[in-house]
Amino acid sequence: FTKNQKNVSKRLNLSIIKDDVTISYMAERVVGTGSFGIVFQAKCLETGEMVAIKKVLQDRRYKNRELQLMRSMIHSNVVSLKHCFFSTTSRDELFLNLVMEYVPETLYRVLKHYSNAKQGMPLIYVKLYTYQLFRGLAYIHTVPGVCHRDVKPQNVLVDPLTHQVKICDFGSAKVLVAGEPNISYICSRYYRAPELIFGATEYTTSIDIWSAGCVLAELLLGQPLFPGESAVDQLVEIIKVLGTPTREEIRCMNPNYTEFRFPQIKAHPWHKVFHKKMPPEAIDLASRLLQYSPSLRCTALDACAHPFFDELREPNARLPNGRPFPPLFNFKHELANASQDLINRLVPEHVQGWWF
Repeated sequence: FTKNQKNVSKRLNLSIIKDDVTISYMAERVVGTGSFGIVFQAKCLETGEMVAIKKVLQDRRYKNRELQLMRSMIHSNVVSLKHCFFSTTSRDELFLNLVMEYVPETLYRVLKHYSNAKQGMPLIYVKLYTYQLFRGLAYIHTVPGVCHRDVKPQNVLVDPLTHQVKICDFGSAKVLVAGEPNISYICSRYYRAPELIFGATEYTTSIDIWSAGCVLAELLLGQPLFPGESAVDQLVEIIKVLGTPTREEIRCMNPNYTEFRFPQIKAHPWHKVFHKKMPPEAIDLASRLLQYSPSLRCTALDACAHPFFDELREPNARLPNGRPFPPLFNFKHELANASQDLINRLVPEHVQGWWF
């Protein structure tokens, strides 16, 4: 595959053998490019099924971490890996091709649609999309123990018919091990947790919670909450809202950071960050996610149980078009260590019999 293949569909045909069955794909169009490689929308010639194929250059000396992680994850709010295969070029470059389910939209494009129409995203969709984002994060944080490290609207897929959400792009993801250092220059700028800006190398999955809080705020506002133009400016944007971090908060973010030189700015009240008609539950949830101290941010599971999402738990709750919601309450593995109170708040009575 090459980036300049505009008319890919006429030229590209792949065949792979899986369980002694030949599966052929015709690439139809490029849907994403980046430093990682390229993503195609492709069609399975045998079944007509649409898939996404992510093609990345593979270093022969190492296993591909994204492949290992994707093989370990099965969840309705995480994009699924169908299979994978290797391909080579005439220059003997090795490429890994990840064949994944195809989901046509991203949260980024859905939000752009509303902003272009000068409309706010209806609150029911804000709830539905962010709830499923937290449900996916609750799964990856607890079951395989994965930190995504690049949560942003572009990496949240949306099915426009069912409104099911799936987290995608695990190219930056990693299983975080306590005591093992990690790189701090990770995550797209607008969604980067403050401890990463402070250079922390021993962080936790709470960096994803900060990012998801930024996504929630963006859906509520119609624009990014912290639109920094550089790493330093990113911190300035955060300070404008949260105020100057205290020495203790800086210690919680990065104990090795000693340069405490910031102008003293008071926190901007959360209710003034959003418009007057914003439900107090939405503001409360944003404030619990966007905390300087990583340990004070609520977990993904706690976020799912927040009253902001109570509307989704109503017995007769439906999509605006009358269709049923996508799956929302099958937590299974994530609830292994949860209290009965949390389970009761997460799983409504009218569906508890299905799972318990």
